[in-house]
Amino acid sequence: MSAARCATRTAQLAFSRLPGRCSTRGYHAGVLPSLLTPSSPEFQEKKTNMDALVKDLEEKLTAARQGGGPRAAERMRSKGKKLPRERLSLLLDKHTPFLELSALAAHEVYPESIPGAGIITGIGRIAGRECVIVVNDATVKGGSYYPLTVKKHLRAQEIAKEHGLPCVYIVESGGAALPHQADVFPDKEHFGRIFYNMAQMSALGIPQIAVVHGISVAGGAYVPAMADENIIVRDQGRIFLAGPPLVRAATGEEVDEEHLGGGMMHSSESGVTDHLARDDEHAISIARSIVGDLGSAGSAPVPPARAPEAPLYPAEELHGIVGTDVRQAFDMRDVIARIVDGSRFREFKKEYGPTIVTGFAHVHGYEVGIVANNGILFSPSALKATHFIQLCSQRKIPLLFLVNVTGYMVGSKAERGGIAKDGAKMVRAVACADVPKLTIVVGGSFGAGNYGMAGRAYSPRFLWMWPNAKVSVMGAGQLSQVMAQVSKDPSQHAQLKARIEEQSTALYSSARLWDDGIIRPTDTRDVVGLALALSARKKAAQEGGSASTTWDGSGKGFGVFRM
Repeated sequence: MSAARCATRTAQLAFSRLPGRCSTRGYHAGVLPSLLTPSSPEFQEKKTNMDALVKDLEEKLTAARQGGGPRAAERMRSKGKKLPRERLSLLLDKHTPFLELSALAAHEVYPESIPGAGIITGIGRIAGRECVIVVNDATVKGGSYYPLTVKKHLRAQEIAKEHGLPCVYIVESGGAALPHQADVFPDKEHFGRIFYNMAQMSALGIPQIAVVHGISVAGGAYVPAMADENIIVRDQGRIFLAGPPLVRAATGEEVDEEHLGGGMMHSSESGVTDHLARDDEHAISIARSIVGDLGSAGSAPVPPARAPEAPLYPAEELHGIVGTDVRQAFDMRDVIARIVDGSRFREFKKEYGPTIVTGFAHVHGYEVGIVANNGILFSPSALKATHFIQLCSQRKIPLLFLVNVTGYMVGSKAERGGIAKDGAKMVRAVACADVPKLTIVVGGSFGAGNYGMAGRAYSPRFLWMWPNAKVSVMGAGQLSQVMAQVSKDPSQHAQLKARIEEQSTALYSSARLWDDGIIRPTDTRDVVGLALALSARKKAAQEGGSASTTWDGSGKGFGVFRM
């Protein structure tokens, strides 16, 4: 189940510990009105265009979930193995969601097809506990690691570390894709970082569990070796630093895979593995038992401050509010009203800097401060956002950025008014805010506006995009006009404009892991609710007792604001 399908179950994942419905008396946030006319031609046109994009997204997700295709699947089944997504399904608690991350990673990036970058990652519940799960897809190039496979694996580990979530690795991989070794092996954020992260998380008390279902060779052998506890499938799992052909070439020794690194040898002689399973299903059963016995390791869930309330207006109307043309204006309050609990929003500084909307709300019962674009960023807008972000940081309220921004205002008047320093204040506030940040790009995210609205470089806990979203240094039209000033070749302008348009799409972004996935607009509320629930988790106390401090709270300040 992808992020786009978690809608009906988010309240379960966030997290079966909700209190009974409580009164909202004393909570004075105003209900946002809805002035939409769903029957209007403009609404219907936007809806039709967004519906088409969502349908295309779902078709691409369905294709990506087929992995290496029917032939590769049949080869696995002929060996008595479960398919990667079958293993995942057995691992997860029944009838609970799986928030899949970057399902379209590597889409049309490499000359060959590498669906999902050959790996499945996400957040799901195992034995009643939320975990980050990493599944090698051996139907895709034998589960070997391309550069984007490594990037996707590392991103899943980053999320696990930020939220104190146990990691479960479902292993069947031939290691690094050798033709890409220069982009996989030696650098800081390459293959070796996976094992560094495992060691770091284990040291922090975040459990690391591996299940070896097939070959685990070379660097891949270190995933189970670095795990706190691991399982291997008899007559099927293999762990070795070098396979029989390389051993023969290096030492002249003739040895088969089972004697070199099979489950029985590692379980009875080397001690590399802790549990020997009969088959895939038995191995998954053992893994679930291990997770069930983790005690207080990792982080503890925190129930929401109040009972969730559905918005007053249907989420389906989001398709007709935003549409697919990022140049068309809309009021972000109409989006907020279909995401937040009870459509209630206590707006902050409403009359000042009106091209940005700031205020407080709850999503699935969790409090959140919202920063949302309603036009270009002028100096008053940037100052308002800076003030609000500081308030949220001081009060330890997570921030949700709803992004549709062309950038900061340009021109002599804006420059004399100090847009550079005022924009820098907003960027500094975003960079230093000591609270979880969540970002949803619902329209355009252009220029420095991307920075001020918590783009990828500003380490939001999660960043998702709607199918219509665009991310670029500037719009293709503006870029083409700029290029026309320095080059008189019209064909060059057209080619550059077409390339920029392609490179600014949500699909292009998601394929390269510039985000955590493309989501359906109608799933935004539930995806945000899940992210807030994860962000609210507390670090377990080091020596018994109850959970105490937030997982990542550092108490740092904001540095120096240029006045």
